[in-house]
Amino acid sequence: MADIIGSGAVPVVRLTKVFRQATASRIIINAHRINQGSMPDLSAPAGDSDFYFVPAEDPESAVQRILELVKTRIPKRFGLNPIRDVQVLCPMNRGGVGARSLNIELQAALNRAGERKVERFGWTFAPGDKIMQIENDYDKEVYNGDIGYIDDVDPEAGELVASFDGRSVTYGFGELDTLVPAYATTIHKSQGSEYPAVIIPVMTQHYPMLQRNLLYTGVTRGKRLVVLVGQKKAIAIAVRNVSGRRRWSKLDEWLRRGASRAAPTAAVAN
Repeated sequence: MADIIGSGAVPVVRLTKVFRQATASRIIINAHRINQGSMPDLSAPAGDSDFYFVPAEDPESAVQRILELVKTRIPKRFGLNPIRDVQVLCPMNRGGVGARSLNIELQAALNRAGERKVERFGWTFAPGDKIMQIENDYDKEVYNGDIGYIDDVDPEAGELVASFDGRSVTYGFGELDTLVPAYATTIHKSQGSEYPAVIIPVMTQHYPMLQRNLLYTGVTRGKRLVVLVGQKKAIAIAVRNVSGRRRWSKLDEWLRRGASRAAPTAAVAN
């Protein structure tokens, strides 16, 4: 996409009007700062705000801060549902503050399983759980990245029933490898989605994925609230790192060459 835009060979429309958040919001201000390579404003706001930074110097304290934010502080302060309205977005799956580990912690804190549950493929699924489809299923009309909620688990029938946008979908227990808990997910998986509130852990342990475009994507997923949890050093690394944007492609060159060849032909035709 960057090559197509940069080539100047095709018409480009730039969308500059913000609809997801108010233009004066700290989410927008800090998203622009990140995109321009500047540190976001991590200072404590004087009054109510839609953007906060919560420091945590090690993975253990970061996990505790995130659990407290999701379970107590955000619902109490902003009146949001901790399961349906708050989404934790991680730079990566692995690690103590990765999506996999945080899903286990958040599931235990928000929706501890009762007797009606099923354990498959390394996960526990129970009624009330937030889940994500991780591959396209055209028969069920559920697609990679879709988020739903478990309505029932029937061990006798070997079936799980979940709702996706108000539509009921049934899975056999053998099909549950296409589902994962979705209390936390990766920023990559969140592309194209938006959530009322977003919490983003940013730690140096995420170093392989600390990139400016990834942090920008995460911050711009939040509609009403964004909270960064972690280390200022890790945020600075992400803001400076644009290596993830580099593409080894000749598309730009080919488009420019094609446009230059087409120009004389058009002039002759006129």
